[in-house]
Amino acid sequence: MSELTHFNQSGEAHMVDVGDKDVTHRTAIASGSIHMQASTLQLILQGGHKKGDVLGIARIAAIMGCKKTSELVPLCHPLALTHVDIEFNTDESDNRIDCYATVETKGQTGVEMEALMAVQVALLTIYDMCKAVDKGMVMSNIQLEEKKGGKSGHWKR
Repeated sequence: MSELTHFNQSGEAHMVDVGDKDVTHRTAIASGSIHMQASTLQLILQGGHKKGDVLGIARIAAIMGCKKTSELVPLCHPLALTHVDIEFNTDESDNRIDCYATVETKGQTGVEMEALMAVQVALLTIYDMCKAVDKGMVMSNIQLEEKKGGKSGHWKR
């Protein structure tokens, strides 16, 4: 088992030194879901929500949140992101919206946290915009699907 990298030899939290790592193309894909009432999903799909285009706003929020990851997660490095893609898939049989975030950079550390942050912010935005009609929505299965690049190479769920 690997050691936890965010602690020094004295057990104190620190930001990992990535200065000697190679700059490589790095990609991470994360996903998550939000379950809701059938009527809430229909409201979103039909564009009838009085606050506007729920998924369009959630997409922009996800990109914004992704770019602010290092401001919210204390030991994350600020990264120059080269690409962010947010995709939503709906499942009317399960009253669910799935979110997929693909994030890329060319750098010395990975973008897994940024992809996970994008998914979380997208789902939170959907919740926020729809909570007036459905307070019982549930966000779940937020997870890393795949990462590429860097010393540890390719990993896929």
